Amino acid sequence: MKHDDPLLRILACPLDKGPLRLLAADDGDGDGEALYNPRLRRRYPVVDGIPQLLPSSGEQVPEEEHERLLARAAEAPGTAP
Repeated sequence: MKHDDPLLRILACPLDKGPLRLLAADDGDGDGEALYNPRLRRRYPVVDGIPQLLPSSGEQVPEEEHERLLARAAEAPGTAP
């Protein structure tokens, strides 16, 4: 999945129906590609290019992880802060 993929415009969090941020795979710490909802602090994995957007697929992230993910999303090209 790419940051300019038109699919990202229509994907929404299954819990609050708000927009998600794409987190590209990060080779440095082993994180895979994911979609992130900063409002609820939930991360949804992208497996083989397919977003896993069931509520049970998302994971709650702690405050420290939330800050790291926001920084990671801000570094992505074409991503609004």
